[in-house]
Amino acid sequence: MTQQDERRVAVVTGASSGIGKAAAKALAAQGWHVIAHGRDPGRTAAAEADIRGAAAPGAKVDMILGDLSLLSDSARLAKQIQRLTGKVHAMLNNAGGVRSELVITPEGNEATFAGNHLGHFLLTNRLMPLLRAAAAVSKPGTVRVLSVSSNGHEGCPGLEWDDLQQIRDWKSGKSYCVAKLCNILFTRELAKRVAAYGIVANSIHPGVVASNFANHAEPRMKSYMATLESFSPEVGADTLLWLATAPEAGEVTGGYFYKRKALVPSPAALDDVAAAHLWAESEALVTRAGV
Repeated sequence: MTQQDERRVAVVTGASSGIGKAAAKALAAQGWHVIAHGRDPGRTAAAEADIRGAAAPGAKVDMILGDLSLLSDSARLAKQIQRLTGKVHAMLNNAGGVRSELVITPEGNEATFAGNHLGHFLLTNRLMPLLRAAAAVSKPGTVRVLSVSSNGHEGCPGLEWDDLQQIRDWKSGKSYCVAKLCNILFTRELAKRVAAYGIVANSIHPGVVASNFANHAEPRMKSYMATLESFSPEVGADTLLWLATAPEAGEVTGGYFYKRKALVPSPAALDDVAAAHLWAESEALVTRAGV
């Protein structure tokens, strides 16, 4: 078996800054093949140089550019990743953010919902053959899909199926909380669907990270976040990296973690009927987009 065959592969979305960049650098330093994603061209190019600079001998770094709030772009990113590798051992669904105003994408989706949840839903499903290929030659629990949620999900008491994307009565903070609840529900449903292949899926709350996350938030949210204790991106990425690499982290699936500890999310996040319903609704939105 060659070194190329032995190298583990990670896909990291939102790796142009913050905890995504910190996680990508750490995995590259451990010798992984890191496929890192960014949306902003300038920031992504700078991050690529940093990640390559941290890479261990024998590691490989690919940087890909795209907007996960566009399903057409998410589908294109999946094809690009498929050309770069035949296996994915760890998928870190980290990209996300908030908006200060209502933005409807050309595909008809609310941008916060699409960028935080729907794009990752499509990307993960399109890369499932690569995850299954890795799982087929790996020990159970060593292939992992991880989603970065937030304790902000607690601000959403449940999903409104007649206005899932909160377009009728849009509010910046509410939209973000809905998306973060979707991250956990997606993880719980995914964990059930991939268990038979030996793949695990977990979600995390990274804490408040000192990054550019709130740059596009409304002023009130920016002011509130400025009052909170924040961590460096490296500290915020610690649990994400632990879930991606630690042997013991592969023994749990469908969980929600903070500081390497399992937490119980909100009652709405434990609603497995809602998780299955969200999956069906997300599939319908992908079909509607024609990708």
